[in-house]
Amino acid sequence: MLDLLPDPMREPTVLAIPFFVTMLAIEWFAAWKLEDADGDGRPPRGAYEKRDARASLSMGVVSIATSAVWKLLGLLVYTAIFAYLAPWHLPATAWYTWAVAFLGVDFLFYWSHRVSHRVRLVWATHQAHHSSEYFNFATALRQKWNISAALVMWLPLPLLGVPPALVFASYSLNLVYQFWIHTERIDKMWRPFEFVFNTPSHHRVHHGSDPEYLDRNYGGTLIIWDRLFGSFQPEIHRPTYGLTKPVGTYNIVTLQTHEYASIARDVRSAAGWRARLGYVFGPPGWAPSAQAAAAGEEADDTKVSATS
Repeated sequence: MLDLLPDPMREPTVLAIPFFVTMLAIEWFAAWKLEDADGDGRPPRGAYEKRDARASLSMGVVSIATSAVWKLLGLLVYTAIFAYLAPWHLPATAWYTWAVAFLGVDFLFYWSHRVSHRVRLVWATHQAHHSSEYFNFATALRQKWNISAALVMWLPLPLLGVPPALVFASYSLNLVYQFWIHTERIDKMWRPFEFVFNTPSHHRVHHGSDPEYLDRNYGGTLIIWDRLFGSFQPEIHRPTYGLTKPVGTYNIVTLQTHEYASIARDVRSAAGWRARLGYVFGPPGWAPSAQAAAAGEEADDTKVSATS
């Protein structure tokens, strides 16, 4: 049946669009019928806001086009690496090649995702996905337009002989899986499943701006990477969604680019190359004054210990 479709339409995320639309419509209907307000001034559980949802859907549509361009560039590089540098070529039809591709993409997705939260330049590409103060299936479609960091992170896979087509197919399957975990309508699931796989409960934590939830649960399909590398946090209360410093707009271009503009302003005003590099490659919120204060406190402690 897939042979009846043109090649661009065989991409898993494109094939999943009817599923996305159906699930979004069901959840939106549930949000209309069920008002689960907590009485704390925050949006009701599973709520939709028209302007917010429209912005999310618009960013998702644009991301399909921008990702296609990035993937085309990535495919050219991956094909060259696979053809000329890989010491062996894994057979594309073998089940174990698919297993290596899927687990490899998921493992590298974890590290790419972690980097995107800890390096400000990469965070600038990713923060738009976290900008909504709602958590629903529309939020899942609020995707970034620049996937260059992920493409760099996957370079080891074609170098190890994984066919480039399988790398992209595995990434698309990873994204399709992550759609359904963007909901407040599903509570915690069967404990063995929660232990191994990423679930709505785990991903709600990831989207929380509460101090105890920041920079946690980076996993894509599997949550075991977070358990192994010390970034796991269970859901202990309903998160507060959105960025720690809300952007305050529904303009999709501003939502995608405001952090780049902020980095540029900080770099222009920085005194010295250390500060400039810190603003670009340091974690979000990095400031030279904080570093200087920490250094000053350390110097004071040294003086005290030296005189005592």
